Order: sequence, then structure tokens, then C-alpha cells
Amino acid sequence: MKIEKDLEKFEAIGNDHIGTSAETPMRKDAFKLSQDEKIDIIKDDVHHIMETLGLDLTDDSLKGTPLRVAKMFVKEIFGGLSPDKKPNASTFENKYKYGEMLVEKNITVYSTCEHHLLPIVGKAHVAYISNGTVVGLSKMNRIVDYFAKRPQVQERLTIQIVKELQKVLNTEDVACVIDAKHLCVNSRGIRDVDCSTVTSEFGGKFKEKETRREFLDYIKLETTF
Repeated sequence: MKIEKDLEKFEAIGNDHIGTSAETPMRKDAFKLSQDEKIDIIKDDVHHIMETLGLDLTDDSLKGTPLRVAKMFVKEIFGGLSPDKKPNASTFENKYKYGEMLVEKNITVYSTCEHHLLPIVGKAHVAYISNGTVVGLSKMNRIVDYFAKRPQVQERLTIQIVKELQKVLNTEDVACVIDAKHLCVNSRGIRDVDCSTVTSEFGGKFKEKETRREFLDYIKLETTF
């Protein structure tokens, strides 16, 4: 069958969750259309998909689904594709001279696998060592959320978080570990409901064994409340 032959071309990448770039692949004209225009087009596409599947879109429960899905794609789960949504991560002088590691652990990750458009759900742990500037704690969560809200592979997401914080803080001393479940593995394909994927990116001092070990030990600490 033609479909099976076409799938063979992509399965090596898709089923093995391989990424092809550290940057999210975007067309040059990605922002030519307004968000409302994108929603209008995607709404019609979703309507066509559901209709092709044999669903009755005159039913009260289904008639609003194409618009809801289109809005969700553009403004919610793929909102991180828009540069306008990028968090303004203001930095401040480290006046209290805190020179040790700062770790923000258990940051919730909701992302979407770019191969099957199924959810990736997990936790990110981010750390940095100040070289004179600090960033608000919530901004670390917002940076994670911004890069998660786009079609992703977990390796790329981990790298993008570290690179953005390195740029914001003007230091290489940034690290990130993500532990997440991929529903494209858990709910389809091999259907292994218990497995999760762990990725890491270590920059600067975090490449040193002792510093990396300290960070990983902090992650294992139980939250006290």
C-alpha cells in the first residue's frame, strides 16, 4: 500500500523520537498570518479531519470542536511558537552576593511530541550559578513553559531552556534535567505505560563532576511541604 511505503520513510525518525535540529524548524513566513487567520484555517482543517473520520459535526457535542481545537493549537499548546509570547526575563544585580547554586526543581512540563502530536508530560529541574546577575524564580518556570508550548522533542527542549538562560544570565553555568512521559510511547506504539525519558544539558561549571553531582543530589531531595 502507498500509505505503508510513505510511512516507512518517516518511521526511523518518528518512532525513535529523533530530532533533526536544536532549533525549532520554522518557515520564514511563519508569522505572515495573524493568529485569528491561523485559527480560521485550522478550524476548517480539523472539521475536514473529523468529517473524514465519519463524525457527525451537526451534533451539539461536536459542532464546536473544530474551533476549540484550532484556538487551542494557536493560543495554548503551540503558543510558544510565537516570539510575542516569549517571557521578558529581567535580571537583577546579585547584591546579596549569593555565590552558590540555585536550583528550581519540579517545574511542570506540558509539551507535545512533534512526531505524533501527542502530549509530553513531566518535570524539569533547572539550575544556575550567578556570575553577578540573578533572574526572578518564576521567570525560570515561564522560560520552560514557553519552549515547551510548541511541537517538540525532549532533547531539543532541554537544550533550548539552557541556551535561553545562558543568554539571559550571561553565563555558561546553567543546567537542566527533564524527566517526562511521552504518550506516543505510553498510549500507542509499544504502549509501555511505566517508562519515562530523562534528558540533560550541562553548561560551564556543571560539566565538572562535583558540580554536576551536587545538582543531581538537590533534585533527589524531598520537598518539605
